[in-house]
Parts: sequence; structure tokens; C-alpha cells
Amino acid sequence: MSYLVLARKSRPQSFAEVVGQQTVVRTLQNALTQNRVPHGLIFSGIRGTGKTTLARIMAKALNCEQGPTPNPCGTCRSCLEIAAGNSVDLHEIDGASNRGIQEIRDLKEKIRFMPTSARFKIIIIDEVHMLTTEAFNALLKTLEEPPEHVYFMFATTELHKVPVTILSRCQRYELQRVGHRDLAAHFTRLAGSEGVTVEPAAIDLIVREASGSVRDGLSLLDQVFSYCGEEVKADEVAEVLGLVSHQVIGDLSMALLAGDIAQAMELLVQVYAYGMNIKRFSNELLSWFRSLILCSLSKNPEKYLDLPEEDLTRLSAIASEYTLQTLSSMFKVLLDGLEKANYSSQPRLAVEMAFIEAVQVGDVQPVTELLSRLDDVLEGVPLSELVQAPAGSAEKKTAAPAPAQEIPAQQQPVREAVLQEEPSAPAAAPVTIPEPPPAPIEQAPGKEEQPTLQQQPPVPEVDSGEQSPAAPTAEQRNIRQHWPEFIEYVRDRKPWMAAALQRSSAVELEGEQLVIQYEDSIDCNLLKNREHITPLTEFALDFFQQTFTIAFQVPETGSCEVDPNGAVSPKEERKALARDPLVLTALEVFNGQVGDIRVGPRFRTALETESVDTDTDASKPET
Repeated sequence: MSYLVLARKSRPQSFAEVVGQQTVVRTLQNALTQNRVPHGLIFSGIRGTGKTTLARIMAKALNCEQGPTPNPCGTCRSCLEIAAGNSVDLHEIDGASNRGIQEIRDLKEKIRFMPTSARFKIIIIDEVHMLTTEAFNALLKTLEEPPEHVYFMFATTELHKVPVTILSRCQRYELQRVGHRDLAAHFTRLAGSEGVTVEPAAIDLIVREASGSVRDGLSLLDQVFSYCGEEVKADEVAEVLGLVSHQVIGDLSMALLAGDIAQAMELLVQVYAYGMNIKRFSNELLSWFRSLILCSLSKNPEKYLDLPEEDLTRLSAIASEYTLQTLSSMFKVLLDGLEKANYSSQPRLAVEMAFIEAVQVGDVQPVTELLSRLDDVLEGVPLSELVQAPAGSAEKKTAAPAPAQEIPAQQQPVREAVLQEEPSAPAAAPVTIPEPPPAPIEQAPGKEEQPTLQQQPPVPEVDSGEQSPAAPTAEQRNIRQHWPEFIEYVRDRKPWMAAALQRSSAVELEGEQLVIQYEDSIDCNLLKNREHITPLTEFALDFFQQTFTIAFQVPETGSCEVDPNGAVSPKEERKALARDPLVLTALEVFNGQVGDIRVGPRFRTALETESVDTDTDASKPET
């Protein structure tokens, strides 16, 4: 007799022998016990997980002379005929080669007659998704109301291709990939029954290559037995199957994380010496880094990783030495590089370049961190040394701010209403703020000292019903006309933000929303963040003296939506300042007007400094 391969020789003949599908097995056995077996069943899952095997065991259980029973005897005439594949009442059809409407018509003609020797007629259609639309339609009525002596059982690897009209008439059972431990135990038991000794590391290689499929693993085990004989070692398995052990993949990942490109290249040469396919190698390396990330994220990685205990221990030890950001950044670089290698005419060169880029991950700094450092560097530098304001800029109307070292250490409560004076302001009763002359600054002869704060006609933000009795609307700046000046205004405070605004293609005011348009979403990705949109909104409200929120617009995309919480807060702050009782009382007592309402952090610092100076020289008369 010809040799019978392990995939056929070890096919389960009872529910107890099924590997790794305990949930489905329990459901089917309970249905048999309670006499609740549906007339139509469909088994789905990847190849080699036991779909057709379960259908045959169900046929045995239904037609067993001691049944229907959850444990078919396997010795009666019906069980033996089904096991041998020559039962006249079991019709097993290949859906790929019998997929037309005529085959379904012939099948319907056969099931009209009562069973010959068994209790029921069983119809098993393998790869049922291969049937044509017409064949499915011809099967619908019979499947919905079959004769009492007929059971339909379908198997498919692509459940989504089966029409919903068929699915709705069947009870579905989805078979899962068989776990690593179940497969390893099953293969070890089979090897023992064949009289072959197999190393645990060799079993792990075969199980990993099987990818949850029992039949794939048995085919590989057959091949390994033929090559190795009565004793199987891990090195021989890697050689005959063209695999790379997890030890080599782990060493390669350690070399990349340590930045040792020479060691990584040497291991790559070793991998190519095995003759491993580039796509398989890419998947192995990416899976290893994925496992590292999961070990870094979770204290119980065994819940997510179906790996041997030895591999889990090693992965956890490696992940503890590196930050999650480092692991995820390297994973992203390798994912992009190895994906290109799969389609490259020179895959080895593409892999080597991906390794070179991966070892440089540690030298890359996030943009937000660089901008934060830049702000820290520029914080104490006089703005006059960095940027020269344009000739018509409103910033030239005030004196240059003193360096950060000259700001007094004492801090006073911030005064949020700033009153300044412009040449275009209408005449009104002045409200002055006493301020001492800046002693450290020497002025040229013949020039008068410029006060830091001046009067300016404002736009009070007062809700209806609480308006100030004498508060006319202040002059507002036109958005489009003064946009270049606003960019320079922002440049004095945050140079990088001004550079981002400079790349805008258009700007306009739509109702209560200032819309800044960009051609590319990359230009506004950083500005839309909450920590950046808040100061930008403050700068815009301070400069234009209008009430609006900021939004970004990119043609044909919605990738620059602004966090509403970050954009509204400066607007609400302006309203609160305009309604402040102290401000309203001052207007009434001095018969004055509210000037510009400025909420930016730069003006808070200036007011705090001025408040300290004013309190120090309170005995001096007002001017």
C-alpha cells in the first residue's frame, strides 16, 4: 500500500481528537445531546483548521447506530463507511469543480429519496463560496425548507463571498487559528507515535511556520521526518525549510536598537545564506518588533502574543531597556523600508538602506521638542537683535522691551485691561497710569521718553444688556490689509509660528471665524494643536481687536480641524475682561474709554512688570 501522509493518517475521527476548536466542539456536542441540530451548518476559517473534518464527524454522530450521539462509536457500519469515504448516504461535493446550476439540480433530485442504509442523508459542500450565483439561487428554497431526512453542511475559507441569503439559512461556526501550545503538543505527540525524537526548538519552528493551520504543520512535519530521520534538530529544520530561527532575528533587532550597523549587516549576510525569502524575512523582523512594542505596553504580553515562554522572556528583557517611542519609531522606519524592498528589483540593497535609516532613529528629535527648545533659546534675547520690524509697523510706536534679565523678580497681580493711545483715537478724557522712567536706559539728547503703555480706543466686548454707557467702538484693523503686519507681530513673539503663517495662501474673515487657507495640510498640522492654537488666537485678538475664532482650510481635505476648546478660550477671556467691575468703575469715574483688550502672555508679563514699578514709586505724582 502506498504511504499515507500525516495530514490524512492523523485526521480526527471523533470530537475528542479535534485540535484547538473546543468552543465549536462543545456547541456541536450540546446540540446533539439536546436534539437541536440545525438542518444547515456552515464552517468557516483558514485552511487546515478542521472544517471538513468537523462536518464528517457530525455526519458520523447523526448516523451512528447508537445516536444521534455526541460521541460516535466509530465501530458501527455507518461510522466505518463514513470514515472510509464510501457511504452512499453521504454526498461530499467539491464546490470549485461542481459549481454550476446543473450540479445543484442533480443534487436536489438525489435528496428527494430516503436514505438507503443510514438515518439521514448528509450533503457536504466544500469551498461553497465557489458556487455561481445561479447555483446559490437554485439552492435557496431547498436549503430553507429541506426534507426531514437531509442535513446540509458547508465549508469555506472565504465566508464574505457567500451570499447573505445563504448565510441567513445556516448556523455559522467560525474556526479559529490553532494556538501555539496546542499545535506544539499535537506535533510532539504525533512525532512520538512515529518513533521520532524532535527538539522543542525544532517544534517551535514548525509551529511558527504553520501559522495556526494543523494541515500545514503536518505537511512540514512530514517533510522534516523525511530529511532528518529519527532525530530532528532545530538547525536541520531551519536548513530544510529555509527558515531563520528567532535567535538570529532577535540578535538582528538588538544590533539595530544598539546602532551597530556592522553587526546588523553581518547577520543579514547570514540570513541570505539560509536562502530565506525576502518577504518572509521582512514579516519575521516586523513581527519581532511588534512583539517588542506589545511587551513594552503590557505587563502581561502573553495575552496578545502566542509565543513560547523562552521568546516572551527575551522580548520582555529587551523591551525594558528601550522607550516605547524608540521602538515605535524604529518599527515605522523598518515597515516603510521593508515594504519597498518587497517590490524592489534589488531587494537586498533596499533592506540594507532600511537598516541604515533604522539605526539613525535615536538621532531624530520630534519637531515639537525642537520648537520648544527654540522658544527657550529666544526667550531672553532682545527682539531687536532677531527681527527688524517693517517701517509702518505699529510695534515701532512703543519702546523696545527690556531684556529678560532686567525684569524685576517680584510679581504683582496681572491687570488685564490695557489702555493705550493712538494718533487716530477720538478725543476723550484721558486715563493715565503712573509709571516711573526706566532708569537703566539712556536716551539720546533732545528726545522725550516714551511711556511703555499708552491710551488707545478699544472695542469693548460686552454682552447685550451690560454695555458701558460711554464706550464707542474702537478702530479695528482690516484682516487682509494688515495681514503682513500681523505676521511680523507674531514673529516678534514666536518666530517659527510666523514662518508657518507666511506659507498661507489666503486669509479672510467669515462671520466670527478667521479662516487661514493652506495648499498643503503639512503646513498647518502643527498650528492646529491645542497648545499652539491658543497663543495664536491670543495674538490675533490682540492685534486686530476683533472677536473671532481661528480655523484652517485645506482644499479637498479635512486634516486641519482645530480643537474648539483651544480656540475659544482667548475669546471668552476678552469678554470676561470687558465685563470686569473694576474696568467698568474706572470708565465711569474717569469718564474714559476702554482701550485695546490684550490677553496674550507677553502683555501679562509687561503689565506685571509695570505694576511692580508703579507700586514702588507710588509716592510720585501722576503726569
